[in-house]
Amino acid sequence: MIPEPQVLSSAEALAAARETRALEIGHGILRRVPEIFRQQFGDRPAIIVSDPNTFAAAGHVVQEAFAAAGHVILEPFLFPDPALYAEYRFVDELRAALEKHDAVPVSVGAGSINDLTKLASHQTGRRYLCVGTAASMDGYTAYGSSITHQGSKQTFDCPAPVAVVADLDVIAAAPAAMNAWGYADLLAKVTAGADWIVADFLEVEPIDPLTWNIVQGGLRKAVGDPDGIRGADPEAIALLVEGLMLGGFAMQASRSSRPASGAEHQFSHLWDMQHHTHEGWAPSHGLKVGIGTVAVTALYEQLLNLPLESLDVEACCAAWPDLETLLVRARAAFDQDDLIAVAERELTAKHSSRGGLRVQLETLRRVWPKLRGALRKQLIPLTELKAMLTAAGAAVEPEQISISRPRLRESYLRAFYLRRRFTVLDLAVRAGLLESCLDQIFGPDGIWPCAAAPSL
Repeated sequence: MIPEPQVLSSAEALAAARETRALEIGHGILRRVPEIFRQQFGDRPAIIVSDPNTFAAAGHVVQEAFAAAGHVILEPFLFPDPALYAEYRFVDELRAALEKHDAVPVSVGAGSINDLTKLASHQTGRRYLCVGTAASMDGYTAYGSSITHQGSKQTFDCPAPVAVVADLDVIAAAPAAMNAWGYADLLAKVTAGADWIVADFLEVEPIDPLTWNIVQGGLRKAVGDPDGIRGADPEAIALLVEGLMLGGFAMQASRSSRPASGAEHQFSHLWDMQHHTHEGWAPSHGLKVGIGTVAVTALYEQLLNLPLESLDVEACCAAWPDLETLLVRARAAFDQDDLIAVAERELTAKHSSRGGLRVQLETLRRVWPKLRGALRKQLIPLTELKAMLTAAGAAVEPEQISISRPRLRESYLRAFYLRRRFTVLDLAVRAGLLESCLDQIFGPDGIWPCAAAPSL
């Protein structure tokens, strides 16, 4: 069950991390990077990995600091492509450069540069230090690297950085949109926590008290000043940075993204794999996750209004498709071979027999009064959630990232198909309630009125 809330310090969370040994957050600390580097890597040579923008924002100061300290640092590696993205071809490019020497990479940048450096460093048998330049996502300290490869977004196993430096002056000066993206990614931990509560109550995946508190303990305070995020208030930015770093530490400790990722992230992964673009570019992870968080909260609010303690379990079991029927439906929902392959793998892993479903839904009936209370305590009301995202400068409507309402409706079931992790999507599907809830969400009185989408 849900542990008593406990706020953990960044030092306590760092102690639980498996790979990262040092975290420095502060104002004007870029010139301390060589000192932090030496504490972890000794006198090994260093090389900055950056792009022209992040090198101008912070990399040149770090380069100068190494030179001033008399520490050997090679000429920086700068990705020249203005369309730099976390794609495998850039991993290949960086790996080829790193294979020419034994210098320790110092990534200076945000999400894409960190993910590319994380994987290329691992592939060349070395660790690295990260200098974050924006509070745009929680991946700095996360185990694994999220890279687009062979047409689909994939997470490659590789360790997190040995040390992370976050200069709050640099981060506050980043484009305001980037910190709004990070705020949305942090706020998504609210619905991710709700999904873990569901999985715990239904005896699918118990909550781990340590990693739960690393993420959830100080979460409400960290997301409590969205206006400060938009206005680059130093205290609000500091709380945001710390909250995002702690999410990564929890993922390191659990070797899973469960503490920080739920159904809201499945929407983002789906759109990534569909190669969705907005105004010619792939929307940021935070923008997509923010819309996913609103969508998931809307679904929860529909379910919380239902008397699931009176659910007709036998009717649900009678309507439950066997695996082959479910796979046929999933294949019809996608027109990409890679998506079909993922759906087949994930659905096969998580499909239950009717007997197993019956046991689970009987459990749901029994625990629903307490589960509903726990969810209401965990979740932020939809109107308040949207106001918080808007105040921070994040998107709240699907059209803001070129997702139509019919497509968003279809995305609920498609996202369910693509991941075995038990979330509110699984609860709604197994209880036979997803379509009726979507009828309300997208109906005339719902938050996204639109013509009914075809069933998938």
